[in-house]
Amino acid sequence: MGNPPDSTMSLKKISLAALALAALPCGLEAQALRRAPGSAELKHRIEKLRTMGRVLMIAAHPDDENTAFLAYCAQGRKLRTAYLSLTRGEGGQNLIGSEQGTLLGVIRTQELLAARRIDGAEQFFTRAIDFGFSKSAQESLEKWGKDEVLGDIVHVIREFRPDVIVNRFSGTPRDGHGHHQASAMLGREAFAAAADPARFPGRGQPWQAKRLLWNGFSFSRAQEQELERMPKGLRVDLGEFDALLGYSYGELAGISRSQHRSQGMGAAERRGSVANFLFAVEGEPAGQDWLEGIELTWNRVPGGAAVAEALARAEREFDVKRPERAIPALVEARRRIAALKHPDAQARIAEADEAIALAAGLWLDVSVNTPEAAPGQSIRLAMTAVSRLATGVSLEKVALNGMTGAPVLWNEPTELERNRALTHSGGMSIPRNQEWTQPYWLAHPAQGNLYAASRAMTGEAEGDPALMAEFHLRVEGERITLRRPVENRYVDRVRGELTRPFSATPPVAARIAAASLLFPDARPRPVTVEARALTDTASATLRLKAPAGWRVEPAEVRFEAKEKGERRSFIFTVTPGEGSGQLEIEGAHDVVRIEYEHIPPQTIQPPAVARAVRADVRLAAKRIAYVMGAGDDVPAALRQMGADVELLDAAALAHGDFSRFDAIVTGVRAWNVREDLRAAHERLKEFARNGGTVVVQYNIQDGVFFGSEAGTLKNLGPLPVRISRDRVTVEEAPVKMLKPEHALFRAPNAITPADFDGWVQERGLYFPGEWDAGYDALLEMNDPGEEPLKSGLLAARTGKGLYVITSLSFFRQLPAGVPGAFRLFANLVSGGKAP
Repeated sequence: MGNPPDSTMSLKKISLAALALAALPCGLEAQALRRAPGSAELKHRIEKLRTMGRVLMIAAHPDDENTAFLAYCAQGRKLRTAYLSLTRGEGGQNLIGSEQGTLLGVIRTQELLAARRIDGAEQFFTRAIDFGFSKSAQESLEKWGKDEVLGDIVHVIREFRPDVIVNRFSGTPRDGHGHHQASAMLGREAFAAAADPARFPGRGQPWQAKRLLWNGFSFSRAQEQELERMPKGLRVDLGEFDALLGYSYGELAGISRSQHRSQGMGAAERRGSVANFLFAVEGEPAGQDWLEGIELTWNRVPGGAAVAEALARAEREFDVKRPERAIPALVEARRRIAALKHPDAQARIAEADEAIALAAGLWLDVSVNTPEAAPGQSIRLAMTAVSRLATGVSLEKVALNGMTGAPVLWNEPTELERNRALTHSGGMSIPRNQEWTQPYWLAHPAQGNLYAASRAMTGEAEGDPALMAEFHLRVEGERITLRRPVENRYVDRVRGELTRPFSATPPVAARIAAASLLFPDARPRPVTVEARALTDTASATLRLKAPAGWRVEPAEVRFEAKEKGERRSFIFTVTPGEGSGQLEIEGAHDVVRIEYEHIPPQTIQPPAVARAVRADVRLAAKRIAYVMGAGDDVPAALRQMGADVELLDAAALAHGDFSRFDAIVTGVRAWNVREDLRAAHERLKEFARNGGTVVVQYNIQDGVFFGSEAGTLKNLGPLPVRISRDRVTVEEAPVKMLKPEHALFRAPNAITPADFDGWVQERGLYFPGEWDAGYDALLEMNDPGEEPLKSGLLAARTGKGLYVITSLSFFRQLPAGVPGAFRLFANLVSGGKAP
């Protein structure tokens, strides 16, 4: 986050972040899992400094990577290891909250970084956006723009310079997802393109990796048997136990993979031998070891023998109880590394500096008194420097960067006394023209299915923090530089000492109270605008801009606050015109914070906009109960239609009076994650028999996927139904109404084929594969070239009421303001009854 670095450093700081594990606390669990900054970690780093090999794994999404292989490479083989994910996973589902699209991509980016802090690898991305499930590589490449994404991969290869590239997927239909197939196809082409100076000139120096391998992967037992019939690949045991770490690589993999919580990817920590196979794709063949023929020592660098000698001495002099004894040899190794101008050597300087800091027991920190500040606001800074083990360490300078006018916090060469903290305080004002802090790829509107990030940021997992502290020290006569993010450090009474990233924000955050606003008729309706002060003495003039032909009153309102944290809501009256468009608070931005315990808090500052939808929508059901599942925004859409919505908790499901409601709706994946809902199944059926309407949104068949013990869902409705993995991914796929005279298509809104226009990302997912004949199958649709699916909307009359099971992705369509989705969903919850 913050200003981008120059292109020569773009891929190096991620390596530094991976190295400084002990210095980068984040969420609660991630802090608990980070390796202790002690002698075992120093031993590991010395061994890693002695190794010069690099390996890059390529796949499509967060959670596609083989975490055991990454841990084996980074921890066991001591290789510089990285995972290149083509996308940030924006098109996936979300098990832990309601975030979708770009916000989900922010979560999944941080989940990958949390995983990398555990398995020890680095993380890269291309600009490609996950636009949802794709059934072909061709569609993926067309929507992304093949050359654009290929160029990004080539850029990463040329900067990272891997000896071996490993595709996670095969590039064939066996991979399933079209993104998976495309990632392997692009990886194979990039292997050659990165070495060709005629291709993608200006995107780094050409680099030829030694070989391209495929890490055999199976989705099913049939695919496992297919692998067993293939010519033997190169075997690697990913279950080896690492006594230095106290874990096997299989255990590390389980911990690492379990960071993908938004996708329900909690994994077992495997113990014992875990065989994997690597199959040759391109490049020089290997007979026994997939790294054979690759020089893995400093002998690969001209003049590197002297570095190897110094590092060997550092390892000999390492003493687990007196790690500072290795400092002289480490300093000499650092001096010799810096004297070499080879890029492989220059890339290791920061790593050597961190090893010296670890041997000395250095604690270096600059904290800020607030997690956020607006332009013009003053902040207080507190510096701490401690050499807990070594003498002879001098602090020469501490300079902040990232903002114009960032101060030099310390500029008096001072020898640090052993285990005595040197502290200093200072301050600064946030520049008036300071850019606000947010993920760099969201700073500008996306261009189709690619982020509009600068070329200098190609590959970066995230940008620099808003403020970075550079500590300049002298150790054994050698100058070293250590970089630490400036964060807000605080103590939580329950969780202990924690940190939050520091963010630059606007003085006033403003938002329209709903992401999409439905105008069900031509009458004016109130629109709530919320403003909150993010600094003392904040003010703003708020003007609500509407689509052409719409009217807004008043023209503007004035927000003024004396103290930070003050909030106020304003009511604008909006009279709709024709069609749909966008409401916008001119020049204003919201400040959205994403906070989950397993990742660092994230700040996103989107424009203050909302989708304005003028569509004739009638609703017969006025009192609706909603059972929230994994998280969605459907209740807000129901309120937009005019319903009174109540969320049901466990007590209400078990003992509440359902007769108060016209309809009960279960949210996305609610049957998978809510045991209390499954226990209330008979009560829901009774509610329907007594004249109520039950609407069940999509779930998946395997409850174990969510970490529960529910196993296979036995039933969701009054009659048997079994969910499959079938989906319709083309949002424009034709939809046929199988029973156009059915009540759900007639009242309270007359549904026509036009109501399926303008849908986003997909039609639906996890369609039932089997269902009782007592259900009416109402819709037919399919992706091109596939058999029609008829189970996207099932309805069964039961007693006086109606039970509906739908796989249509209303959880995406309603927040996106799709008019037909509002009309059809209104019919479902109304049970096909007129108002």
